[in-house]
Amino acid sequence: MEITKSEMQVYENIRGTVSAARSKIVRTVNEAMVLTYWEVGKKISEAVGDRAEYGKQLLKYLSVNLAHDFGKGFDETNLRKMRQFYLRFPIRDAMRLELSWTQYRTLMRIMKHE
Repeated sequence: MEITKSEMQVYENIRGTVSAARSKIVRTVNEAMVLTYWEVGKKISEAVGDRAEYGKQLLKYLSVNLAHDFGKGFDETNLRKMRQFYLRFPIRDAMRLELSWTQYRTLMRIMKHE
């Protein structure tokens, strides 16, 4: 089957449209994840305050139930990271949504060593 230049142009046009949509979906999902993890961290931080023992108890309770409902991404370790995320970046509007959750976690590790 011989492919014409016109057919190749249609293909490239459609390919570009699909590729752009996929990139937009990835950005949108990333932004939603970052904002959600910040909100979770804020809610945990506000609930715990300075009560360390209560915080440990709350994290255990939350991790069991949230991991059951949403998967292993909500274990105690990740919930602690979400709380730390909020505490390190308390001004939501100052966050860069272009950064991924992984990039924010890396920044938090770097900030920890300062």
